[in-house]
Amino acid sequence: MKQITIVVPDCRVNVNTIGGAYDILCQANEYWKRAGHPSLLNVEIAGFAPEVRSHNGYLAIRPVDIREIRNTDLVLIPAVLGEYEEAVQRNQQLLEWIRLQYKCGAEVASMCSGGFLLAATGLLENRACSIHWNKVEEFGRMFPGVNIATGKIITHENGIYTNGGAYSFLNLMLYLVEKLFDHSIAIICSKVFQIDVERTTQSPFTIFQIQKEHGDEVIRDAQTYIEEHLDTRISFEKLAVQLAVSRRNFDRRFIKATGNTPVEYLQRVKIEAAKRELEKGRKTVLEVMMDVGYSDDKAFREVFRKITGLSPQDYRNRYQKSEYTV
Repeated sequence: MKQITIVVPDCRVNVNTIGGAYDILCQANEYWKRAGHPSLLNVEIAGFAPEVRSHNGYLAIRPVDIREIRNTDLVLIPAVLGEYEEAVQRNQQLLEWIRLQYKCGAEVASMCSGGFLLAATGLLENRACSIHWNKVEEFGRMFPGVNIATGKIITHENGIYTNGGAYSFLNLMLYLVEKLFDHSIAIICSKVFQIDVERTTQSPFTIFQIQKEHGDEVIRDAQTYIEEHLDTRISFEKLAVQLAVSRRNFDRRFIKATGNTPVEYLQRVKIEAAKRELEKGRKTVLEVMMDVGYSDDKAFREVFRKITGLSPQDYRNRYQKSEYTV
């Protein structure tokens, strides 16, 4: 019998990640028993806090006292709802408990922004971590020693699991179900809970966040120029001269300010604009390609797939707005 502990931090949490993880694991255990096997899991929701409430204040869960759990085989950390530095400070006792369990042989998994608490244990130092795409910057600032697995849904390294983003914790649960039971039980759960087993990357869901709060006026002007000239061929040599900086200094400052090279930034802004047009569904892929300044169909498709994980047509088919009649 394996002991699974879903921990409840003393802060605002996404109660859906707690309840969802509990339901999937318990249901997987039931399917396992129906197949003629003895019960494999004992799942507990536990914490030092006496209760956890939903974001609107309603009482959601009364966890068991975590001090009653001496040893566990798997620790699950739910998603935290903002104020991450405060959450870390308020949960030092829980973080120490998680560190101790890992030291004693337990595996540890974080769901979405629960990665902030996992990273605060120190267990992710020099290891990979997946985090929601819009939390990457804040996470990197708080935990510079952690290797952010940009775009990945799940990471698994040395008994530590992380997953990136919102309801993709369901994919993590399927991954864990397959490891705890077998592939057949994971497939049953994917069908019952209607979870897409093929989802492996956050890329199609990522919205490029244009970072302009860096304080470098020259680079901010360069960003504005790029955004206003998507349909033209931009020479970064000429743009650097126009901004009165050397090309080498321009590149260095651009990377420092935005985290991207000028070429990468241009590509991402173009693809973000293309995504918005494809979502509207009013233009063909060729028309959208021309609108964002690409004349080479192959180059456009390659860059689009590199950034989103999908072809332009597949992205259009998946996300274009539908017309409904009432």
